Amino acid sequence: MRAVLQRVARASVTVDGRVTGAISDGLLVLLGAARGDSADDADWMADRIVRMRIFEDDQGKMNRSLLDIGGGLLVVSQFTLLADTTQGRRPSFFEAMPPDQAAALLDRFVEAARGAGTRVEQGVFGAMMDVELLNRGPVTIVLDSVQRKGKQKESQDARPA
Repeated sequence: MRAVLQRVARASVTVDGRVTGAISDGLLVLLGAARGDSADDADWMADRIVRMRIFEDDQGKMNRSLLDIGGGLLVVSQFTLLADTTQGRRPSFFEAMPPDQAAALLDRFVEAARGAGTRVEQGVFGAMMDVELLNRGPVTIVLDSVQRKGKQKESQDARPA
C-alpha cells in the first residue's frame, strides 16, 4: 500500500455536492492498494500512521502522534498513487490492485485505524471526489508498505508487456 500523509488543520471530502468526511486537526491520508498487498500491509500501514510522531510537542518538535493529540484521520482512496510513469506520456495503473480487492483492503485499513482509537472519516471509494485541505507546516510524508521490515516488492519483470 502507498500513502501520502498530510498534516492538516482541516480537511474534507465532497462527493456530488455532499460532504462525506471532514476533520479538523489530524491527517489527510491519500491511500492506494497495490497488487500483492495484504491485510498485514493494511494493519501495518494503519498502525504506522496513527503512531507516527509528526505533530509538535510543547517545545515545537515533531514528537507527538495522531493518537497523542486525539486528531482525526480522513482517508481518501487513490489508485493513482500506484501510477507507473516510466514510459510514455500516459501513466500505467497496472500495479494498482483491482477495485473490488482494493476496496476491501481500504476497509481493513480503516477498521485497523479505528481499532487503535482514532476517529476516521472517509471519502467514497471509486467516486469523483473534491478534496479540500489546509496543510499545517506544511508536513507531507510518503509511506509505502514495501518499507515493512522483511517485505520485498515483487519484480516488475513479471509484468505483462
